[in-house]
Amino acid sequence: MKREFIINLIFLISINILIKPFYIFGIDRTVQNTVGPEIYGGWYASLLSFSYLLQIVNDFGIQYFNNKNIAQHSQLLKKYLPHVLVLKLILAGFYMAFTIVIGWLLGYDSLQFKILFFLGINQVFVSFIFYLRSNISGLHYYRTDSVFSAIDKVLMILFCSILLWVSPFAENFKIEYFVYAQTLSYGLTALLAFAWLLPKVEYQLKLRFNPAFLFLILKKSYPYALGVFLVSICTRVDQVMIERMLPDGAEQAGIYAAGYRLLDASNMIGFLMAGLLLPMFARLIKEQKSITELLVFGFKLMFVFTVTLSATCWFFQLPIMELLYDNATPYWGEILGYLMFSFIAVGTGYVLGPLLSANGSLKGLNRVVLVGAFLNIVLNWFLIGQYKASGAALATLGTQFLIAIGQLVLVWKIFELKINVGLILRLLAYSVFAFVVMYFAAQLTVVSWFVAVLLGGGACLVAAFALRLLDWRISQFSLNE
Repeated sequence: MKREFIINLIFLISINILIKPFYIFGIDRTVQNTVGPEIYGGWYASLLSFSYLLQIVNDFGIQYFNNKNIAQHSQLLKKYLPHVLVLKLILAGFYMAFTIVIGWLLGYDSLQFKILFFLGINQVFVSFIFYLRSNISGLHYYRTDSVFSAIDKVLMILFCSILLWVSPFAENFKIEYFVYAQTLSYGLTALLAFAWLLPKVEYQLKLRFNPAFLFLILKKSYPYALGVFLVSICTRVDQVMIERMLPDGAEQAGIYAAGYRLLDASNMIGFLMAGLLLPMFARLIKEQKSITELLVFGFKLMFVFTVTLSATCWFFQLPIMELLYDNATPYWGEILGYLMFSFIAVGTGYVLGPLLSANGSLKGLNRVVLVGAFLNIVLNWFLIGQYKASGAALATLGTQFLIAIGQLVLVWKIFELKINVGLILRLLAYSVFAFVVMYFAAQLTVVSWFVAVLLGGGACLVAAFALRLLDWRISQFSLNE
């Protein structure tokens, strides 16, 4: 299982690292620089976050329930697919209705309302893509799922390259063009994923409306839906609150989105790893095999990645933001530093969350995230008013570490794991080493800051291998230490 995991993870990351960083920093960043932080923040970023908050209606946890269920019982695909597609269409209708009504109650102007409508359509397509991909990965076609994880971004790069850099679109680029390009890209990707899946059910797909069966699915997926909703509050409510609470909310939301973009890009790796881990954990649990080896390996890998990146962004926050954005200031860098420091805690969740979900331990997980969601709203309420976007970043930092600690305690209790003092000491030693090395790298004046980052990163990589947190030999990865 370790070998299968690392090979598929390398394949998954290789595909996405070639595509998604270019989309995030080449396309999405260029869009913000073109339209400015105020328009990007007030007319796109905050509306996008608002559309995420209602995803509980759009998906209702079906993606995560289905991924676990199909991974353990692949023969059920033919039975579930026709019913779930009908359910998804019904939920999409409710989602769009809620989005329109609440958007109207919040008083969005005509352009914001128009953009919000298409962002809602985009979320419907994204939800269908995730559901279809949950079947693909549930059937253990991990590499095929990896390809589908990047298709929408390939299409976005193609369409937006024309809109941003080809006349006459480039001279008259508007933020809504970016949203329309997403609609087309997501729609095409959903069609391609559906076309790939059809042969797996032998083209026997008759949509069925069975209220009793649909209610059963909703009942089983409800705990996942609650978890997704609570996570959305922890990660998306901040931009909505910034835009709504502050007189200069649109601009502050745009600045916050600039820092959050790098966290989103980093989350790509964690999200992809979680997508691999969930069905693998589900299979191990079904077969009553030990999850310890895969768990510890995934945790060590994610820990090295998150700590190294967080240390880098903390000490090189301003150069990174100045490289990416035309209007960057030390204030922009401060926000990036806080957000990326929280990535250490976020990365922990990408390993522990899939394990708890695969085990069906959603009640305890949701309690942890519920506390985090409540804390996030309270902290944002007090900190945004005083520190603006920087306060929201601090709220994210505190919330994510609280959730990570709660998940660690849950996993330790549920799976009765032994405390590995040696591993803990090595993780702490690596953390101290990474931050010290990056601190001194930031003081270097004889080389450019980019070269200093590479030197510091190289030293961290050597330390990770020296501390046996990483191993060159895929077939010899030893986690039960």
